[in-house]
Amino acid sequence: MKRNIQVLLLLFLGVGLLHISLLTDLYLRYVRAGLRPALIASGVLLIALGTVAAVRDGFPFNRPRTDHEQDHEYEHGHGHAGGPKVAWLLYVPALTILFLAPPALGSYTASRDDAEAPKAPASATGDSLYPALPGKGVVEMSLNDFTSRAVWDTDGSLKGHTVRLTGFVTPGRHGTWYVSRLAISCCAADATVRKVRVHEAAAPPADTWVTVIGTWHPTGKIGTDGASPALDATTVRRIPAPKDPYNDVVATPAGS
Repeated sequence: MKRNIQVLLLLFLGVGLLHISLLTDLYLRYVRAGLRPALIASGVLLIALGTVAAVRDGFPFNRPRTDHEQDHEYEHGHGHAGGPKVAWLLYVPALTILFLAPPALGSYTASRDDAEAPKAPASATGDSLYPALPGKGVVEMSLNDFTSRAVWDTDGSLKGHTVRLTGFVTPGRHGTWYVSRLAISCCAADATVRKVRVHEAAAPPADTWVTVIGTWHPTGKIGTDGASPALDATTVRRIPAPKDPYNDVVATPAGS
């Protein structure tokens, strides 16, 4: 029985990894896009190992044991007692990946982890550390860029500009809410939070993906840790969740 569990776990895990990384984009809920080849290779390897083990043990695991094999099992303490019944619980994560695909991290994580303040940019001479924004239209910005400018840009490059931010809704205290994103370096386990408080607009339900158009709401003393990113919203529009929820990159600010 113990051997059967091990073989089936290899097969289920392998199929699950291939399902989320090769046949769908669900793997983007858990790891960066660049890790897709590694996930596919891992899935293939697990299926190969499970197949070899199944063939060796005699599919469907009921091949009669020879006297020599039975003696060998008893000598190594295996016998016919099988593994503990709790070992069947190991199927839960394997089947979950295959059939349920847990959602990406969202407002539950963002509301319980403090937003990581953007780091102060390295000092430089000459031109501003923050390029000027387009003078006309709505500027599409990542939350990372907006929060960095809102906290550290003493030149005030956000003043007078209407910006568009995209993220999911995170409820705050006393009716406040934030448009949020989670950034990852490798996988969801190392996620860090970016949040912008939204003023002048009612909060949609938690975890709703939205685009928020508005203007910078200065909060605290710019250039210090006391500043915090905030926005006076003029428009809040619900959108479908993106395939890659952790990718908060805008190639170049562009008016629209």
